[in-house]
Amino acid sequence: MTTKTYKITSIFARATLATWAILTLLATVSPAQATPDVYIFNTSTGAPYATKDRTGFQDLVVAEVFRRIGLKGQVEIYSASKRALINANEGIDQGVAMRVKGLDKKYPNLVRVEERLIENDFVAYSKNLKLATDNWKSLEPYIASHINGWVIFERNLSPNQEKQVVKDPAQMFAMLDKGRVDVVLYERWQGLQRAGETGIKVTVHEPPLASVDMFMYIHKDYAHLAPKLAQALRDMKADGAYQAIFDKALKPLISGN
Repeated sequence: MTTKTYKITSIFARATLATWAILTLLATVSPAQATPDVYIFNTSTGAPYATKDRTGFQDLVVAEVFRRIGLKGQVEIYSASKRALINANEGIDQGVAMRVKGLDKKYPNLVRVEERLIENDFVAYSKNLKLATDNWKSLEPYIASHINGWVIFERNLSPNQEKQVVKDPAQMFAMLDKGRVDVVLYERWQGLQRAGETGIKVTVHEPPLASVDMFMYIHKDYAHLAPKLAQALRDMKADGAYQAIFDKALKPLISGN
C-alpha cells in the first residue's frame, strides 16, 4: 500500500512539475512571438495617410504589401506618437507604418523595411504670397506658424524668425485665414488635407524646405518578413499599384487647392 501511494504521488509530482514548466514557458513568451492573424502597423499620422475607414495612403499600401506576401496587415491610428512607438517596440503591435530612417537606434526592437514608403516634403503655405522657399532664410520677412514639437522646423528656422507656435493644425490654418500669420509650415499632404477641411485656399510654396524619406518598421520577432515586404513594395512601384494608391489617396488634394 505504501509503495503504491508513493508511486501515485511521484506521478502526480512529475505531472505538476511539467504543468508548471509549460505555464512558466507560456508566461515568458512575448506578445510579439505569437503569429498574429492580422499584422498591426500603427501610426500617429491621420488623413490623408491613415483614416478610420482605412482608405488613406498608409492604409492601402500596408494592406497591399502584406497581401502580396500572403498575410494580412492593417494600420491602427494612435493619438499619441510616443505611445505608438512604445507599443511597436514592445511587440504589442507588430510595427509602425511610417517613420524616419534611424528610428531603430532609439527603439532597438524595430527593424526597418528597406524600401522607402514615401518622401515627406515639409513646405510653407500662404494665401497667395509671392515666395520661393529655396532656403530657410527666405521665410524671415514673414510671420510663420508651426506645430509645437515639430523638430524639423524648430531646428532650422532662423533665430530672427517671428513665429507663432501652436498645438494643432486647425489652429494654425485658422490663424492663416484670419491674417494673424503669413505662412504656415507643415508636411505637404497633411497640410493640403487640413487646408481643405478648413476651407482655406492655399498656395504651396516650392521647393520644399526639407524632404525626408519615410519607411515602415516591423518588430524584430518578424524580421524575416522585412525583406519580403520591401520586395513587395518595390514590385508595387514597378507594376503601377503604388502609383494607383498615390493617385487615389493623395493626388486629389492638389486639385482641391
